Amino acid sequence: MVSRYIVLLFLIFPVFLLSCSKADKMTEPDHQQLATKYYKEDAQWYLDNIPFFECSDSGLEQVYYYRWKMYKAHLRNTGDNHFVITEFINHVAWDRDPFCTINAASMHHVYEGRWLKDDRYMNGYINYLFQDGGNNRRYSESVADAAYARFLVNTDTAFLFKQLDSMQYSYNQWADHWDSGKQLYYIPAMPDATEYTIASIDASGGTAGFDGGDAFRPTINSYMYANAMAIATIAAMKGDMVVNKEYLQKAAALKNNIEQHLWNDSLQHFTDRFKQDNQYVHYWDFIRGRELAGMIPWYFNLPSDTKKFNAAWRHVIDTSHLLGQYGLRTNEPSYEHYFKQFVIYMGQRGSQWNGPSWPYQTSQVLTGMANMLNNYRQDVINNSDYLKLLRQYTQQHYLPDGTINLVENYDPNLGGPIVFYYWSNHYNHSSYNNLIISGLCGIRPSAGDTLDINPLVDNSIDYFYLGDIRYHGHRLSLIYDKDGKKYNAGKGLSLFVDGKKAKLINKDGKYQVVIGAPVAIPVTKQPVNHALNIERKGYPVPSASVNTNPDTSLYQAVDGRCWYFTEITNRWTSLGSASVTDWYAVDFGKPKDISAVKIYLFADGKTYAVPDSITVEYQTSDQWLPVKMKEQKPVALTGNTVNAFSFEKITAAGIRVKFKHTAGQVAVSEVECY
Repeated sequence: MVSRYIVLLFLIFPVFLLSCSKADKMTEPDHQQLATKYYKEDAQWYLDNIPFFECSDSGLEQVYYYRWKMYKAHLRNTGDNHFVITEFINHVAWDRDPFCTINAASMHHVYEGRWLKDDRYMNGYINYLFQDGGNNRRYSESVADAAYARFLVNTDTAFLFKQLDSMQYSYNQWADHWDSGKQLYYIPAMPDATEYTIASIDASGGTAGFDGGDAFRPTINSYMYANAMAIATIAAMKGDMVVNKEYLQKAAALKNNIEQHLWNDSLQHFTDRFKQDNQYVHYWDFIRGRELAGMIPWYFNLPSDTKKFNAAWRHVIDTSHLLGQYGLRTNEPSYEHYFKQFVIYMGQRGSQWNGPSWPYQTSQVLTGMANMLNNYRQDVINNSDYLKLLRQYTQQHYLPDGTINLVENYDPNLGGPIVFYYWSNHYNHSSYNNLIISGLCGIRPSAGDTLDINPLVDNSIDYFYLGDIRYHGHRLSLIYDKDGKKYNAGKGLSLFVDGKKAKLINKDGKYQVVIGAPVAIPVTKQPVNHALNIERKGYPVPSASVNTNPDTSLYQAVDGRCWYFTEITNRWTSLGSASVTDWYAVDFGKPKDISAVKIYLFADGKTYAVPDSITVEYQTSDQWLPVKMKEQKPVALTGNTVNAFSFEKITAAGIRVKFKHTAGQVAVSEVECY
């Protein structure tokens, strides 16, 4: 069985030159300069959290840093060391109140977020998904697999073991989508995070397809296979061989049934078979066309390494099949209802999966392609194919005016976004940076003390650098330098572990390095933010000197979310004030010990400017008194980042922040009190 959870077979690929230099150092890019270039005033958070990337392909580099900016905007503090990751940056009607989460893209969020150095974020999110009901099964998912993939980076077994019971509970809940006769899972289009698929359109007779179209799909069955493999592996690590055996058997049966029953010989592709039976479609018939969803099994290394299955990748790189000029198609132009418009939003084309290119599925297929290039012996695709699709996907992040803003879906034939921008700006429904780190740069996480490295580069890449990667508690820096002149560490590939150059062992065209035993890194706990109120009821209660939108803007400054994008707002502002002095206050409801306030100012150089000064006051009895300030960081008030004020501890019923602003109105993305 081919799987990330067992020993991988290595492929023979073009060999990278091992560094011939004896130097133990390299010319490493300045992280502070990179952070300042891409994040300006807000650089410090990224310096503390992300791996830094430099590449001869400037588009890959630019979008890499944009995606971390976007990811940070979707991080939400929901309580005492509790964090979630949102999908839509703003609230939508179908997310989970009050957290604004959707479980559909959770696997993308975890695969991406596993590279953040601060473990609080993924610990909080995974706890939310498993312990706090965040994985509410509104959509199909592979969260257990993603949690295990995160463990392969940080090796925190104790945290992983705490999730095992909840993983089994979530898995067994999917029995309501199980067909005992066919021994496969089925699902309609919509709860599989899609709509207007071949199955749902055809089940309606070609007249609809938003929901319906129950089918045995390669997607949900692959997710359940992967979750079963993760549970089995974690159970074995914990010494629970009963659970290990049970879930290994579930996974093996699913693998066999997917290969036996969802492989369509005539299409040479994994395709849906109908669960639904009506006047238009019949139970167990295959759908009548290839969909990109048929490639999802490779996201989990599920298909056996055979010429029959490997041949499916020809359809992905064929421009008459699944590859459009500007991106991957969700199904092929040969389908009768390809790109038929079933829904219009405000005069614009809407969200459909009958041809449009979706980052959600594109990133799944690129992950599967990287697995194919690493773990299978095949001659169907190569590194250049991966780079071509990665660059197409990269280009989708750019709007026609050249700004970077990822939205929901795209036209693979004409280029450009399809959906109306207002509801999916900076849409966190996919992965990208994991495709750079584990795909392009070739960091292939594993549970052992050795690391496999296999960059997916060709002659179009002159160099790349990936530095400050936290892996098993060690600090890694990886470079690829085609001619050895960029980083002065020799030609080809070099890896530095904790600042020392490591020996790379060539194994069948890939490289392996001994990292050593994992190093435990304590998780830093954050103090309670006494200003947080994401439910918009009870205490703390915000108030202000002026508020032109009382239903939203007051609470937007204490909702645990913070970003500085101009396309979609989430802040309190003094807009409408005729005064040059305004204030924002938080009533705690009962006295709290406070010694720090953080204020996240937004400034656009137009309407909103950095205030001249800020005064922090606290409420005791019926009067407001100024705090005795100890330190302000940065010393000068700065927009589009955090301004932190620390002072002697006080016991306060409330905090009030006063702003003097003569150059423009004040905008506050978030206020925190500790």
